[in-house]
Amino acid sequence: MKKLLIFLCVLTIVSCKEEPKDYVTFSGKISNKISDSLLLRSRMMNKTILLSPDGTFSDTIKIGQPEVFGFFNGNIAAPIFLKNGFDIKMTADMENLEETVEFSGPGSEHNNYLTQQMQLEKKLLDQDKLSSLSSEGLKKEIENIRKELTTFYNHDKSVDSTLTSMAKANLEPMLNMYQNFFAESIAIREQFPAGSPSPTFENYENFKGGTTSLADLKGKYVYVDVWATWCGPCIAEIPSLKELDAKYADKNIQFVSISIDDAMRSGGGDLEVAKSKWKTMVEEENLIGLQLFSDKNWQSDFVKDYKINGIPRFILIDPNGNVVDANAPRPSSKKLIELFDSLNI
Repeated sequence: MKKLLIFLCVLTIVSCKEEPKDYVTFSGKISNKISDSLLLRSRMMNKTILLSPDGTFSDTIKIGQPEVFGFFNGNIAAPIFLKNGFDIKMTADMENLEETVEFSGPGSEHNNYLTQQMQLEKKLLDQDKLSSLSSEGLKKEIENIRKELTTFYNHDKSVDSTLTSMAKANLEPMLNMYQNFFAESIAIREQFPAGSPSPTFENYENFKGGTTSLADLKGKYVYVDVWATWCGPCIAEIPSLKELDAKYADKNIQFVSISIDDAMRSGGGDLEVAKSKWKTMVEEENLIGLQLFSDKNWQSDFVKDYKINGIPRFILIDPNGNVVDANAPRPSSKKLIELFDSLNI
């Protein structure tokens, strides 16, 4: 009888043991939401989660295999690691997602690690800092970043190996991309030091009629935007460029946009078609400043002399025709305003 009771007790304990969940529970609250839903997106699946009016949400998701998703609210996104059995609660403010996102509950330790990784990489790979270094300084800084990130990736052995393995695999490609990008920018700055004579352009067709040369603008700072109608990143800078033109309308600076639209990308294989597209966009978008069309597109002396291999490219020239910055900040960058302020423009 005693053995039977023991067996029944063991059987009861085993039968009451909770089966592992084959899904993730994901809940929380979003402040200052951009849209009324969260989108979870990975290589394998997409999942939309509706938000309540107060930003709260709760849902369950079946995951085929553990993986990193992007979670999106409007156009704002951050990574999240999901694995069946997790019961994650998340809070975040969409006005400052990277600094405010927090996770709690089973599985949170992996996601807080992922958030810390994202924040550290952003801090170490600061574009303004890297672009201000010398060529040798960039190499040393990249090596320091490699060591610091490697230490971070290895510091917590409890973190799921999916995350640490992915971080380690991405480290070299990421650092190589940054090194190559900033090496080119730094080389341009070293080749065209501040105060050196600027390459010039002559007799570029002016949208308003006639032609314009850089020499015609002597006595003013000249902020040059090299762009084309087919260039998405170029077009994305137009609203900021318009704001700058309005803000500095009574200052000693001329904003100049030089189109390098060419026959190959015109859609019609004809330079006149390319020029027509340029004129149409200038008129329809009410583009500001001096709108010029380069004489030989990518093969123009001004473009080749400034080593322009990709657009948009921004250049700041002083009133005497000398270089201020051969790879100046974009119109949307706060660094450009700081540069203008430092020059008392």
